[in-house]
Amino acid sequence: MKPRPPTLREKRRYLLVRIAPPTAVIEPRDLYMAILEALSSLHGDTMVATVQMAVVKANGEFGIVRCTRGREALVTGAMSTVTTVNGVRVAVRTLAVSGTILSLQKRMAGMRSSASGRSYDLNHRGTWYQAYYYSGEKVDLIEKGFKSQELLFLTTGDLEES
Repeated sequence: MKPRPPTLREKRRYLLVRIAPPTAVIEPRDLYMAILEALSSLHGDTMVATVQMAVVKANGEFGIVRCTRGREALVTGAMSTVTTVNGVRVAVRTLAVSGTILSLQKRMAGMRSSASGRSYDLNHRGTWYQAYYYSGEKVDLIEKGFKSQELLFLTTGDLEES
């Protein structure tokens, strides 16, 4: 069977998304299921069938999601409601929309990670934490050895001691 000519193929759009926090380990299948659940609960199963959504790539901080042209707004809206992926608290935000994966990969290469690359081990009251520094003076503390996160209030002195 011969492939369809380009004029008869269905047009698709690719969405570049940022997954926060960048330290979360997310599998593409888990991200797909979370977005699909959000899309289904917002717009129903009939609309989900017309969107034809798929997660093309999800690695670290960035991901690429494919959908039918004209349905990007539905997928973007559904992604903004995703709060957990397979039990891990995350936020999924759309950065760009394009007609090709290559242009999004070039754009992704031009973006640097929001994490500054500075991370330290911190011992606070006998518990070890990994501290990640972000732009905008934000610091995430993740307890080493566990997937849970604990809210800590530290002073500048606490950070200078480590």
